Amino acid sequence: MAHPSSKEIPELQRIEKIIEWGDKKYLSSRILCHVPFENVLLPIHALSLGNPEPGIPCITYVAGIHGLERIGTQVVVAFMEGLLERLKWNQATLDLLQKVRIHILPLINPVGMHNNTRSNGENVDLMRNAPIDSQEKTVWLGGGHRISPLLPWYRGKAGIPMQPEAQALCDFITQEVFPAPFSIVLDCHSGFGVRNQIWFPYAKSRIETIKHLKEVYYLRNLFVNAYPHQEYSFEPQSKHYLTHGDLWDFLYLQSLEHKNTFLPLTLEMGSWRWVRKNPLQIRQLQGIFHPVKPHRLRRVLRSHLILLDFLLHATLSYQNWIDKSREPEMEKLALSLWYS
Repeated sequence: MAHPSSKEIPELQRIEKIIEWGDKKYLSSRILCHVPFENVLLPIHALSLGNPEPGIPCITYVAGIHGLERIGTQVVVAFMEGLLERLKWNQATLDLLQKVRIHILPLINPVGMHNNTRSNGENVDLMRNAPIDSQEKTVWLGGGHRISPLLPWYRGKAGIPMQPEAQALCDFITQEVFPAPFSIVLDCHSGFGVRNQIWFPYAKSRIETIKHLKEVYYLRNLFVNAYPHQEYSFEPQSKHYLTHGDLWDFLYLQSLEHKNTFLPLTLEMGSWRWVRKNPLQIRQLQGIFHPVKPHRLRRVLRSHLILLDFLLHATLSYQNWIDKSREPEMEKLALSLWYS
């Protein structure tokens, strides 16, 4: 049954219909936690497909961390619906699910999505909420602050637990993703620039590089060579801005305690291009972060499926390229490209 208030959040209603009607032979789901909203509790869902056995590589698609950025949830849901449709007839998809595990966390911040806010119901920016600080100076306010929940990019009070939405995401990644020998996460956002960006940690330092820089560089090359006409910019987040409390910095550092390869990526869809083509939509708050025109929305939903599908197959086939990525010259090339 749909949640009593899901009608007020079309994306949540759509997710719950998928759970209700999806083939239980392939699709499993659970509620990570509930968050209060007015007189009800809203669920945060996790959906899973594929082989749950240990030793299987894993990919996780995340969206809706910022409630105002609805397009991320819509892209992830569209991808999930396509997978479920292909399972009805496509033998290649059925075979794929024997060799990989797929997790989909399509809406982390349902209260924020209902309220059309970046933050959650407590006015906390979930992407500034992890217990980790930038090692270098961040932009004032935008890098995360503890001044007041009335200001954007509020981190929350120091010393208190993470918000339930952020904690539920971190617990899921720790329990369900870290045990995999290889995993990729793609966290879908919108609202930065005219180009589509793919970012990787760190958000806490322009100097320090992640341990798996070579692997990320090689993955980037696989994508560029497979899709030479794509329009994504693949870079460390630190090239753009630094932040306190970044969830993926926090989780990546935790992953280093495990014998695995964990590559968290963030997709920042270039929403300024939508505004440039339709300047009048800037009069709506949602219009700054969402392709309002129906034909443009359909184009965005189509275009990013290439990236999501590529990452799925790169995860499935990681053993075919991971050793090549670890050759010594890869680090030199990566440093030259991103940190010269």
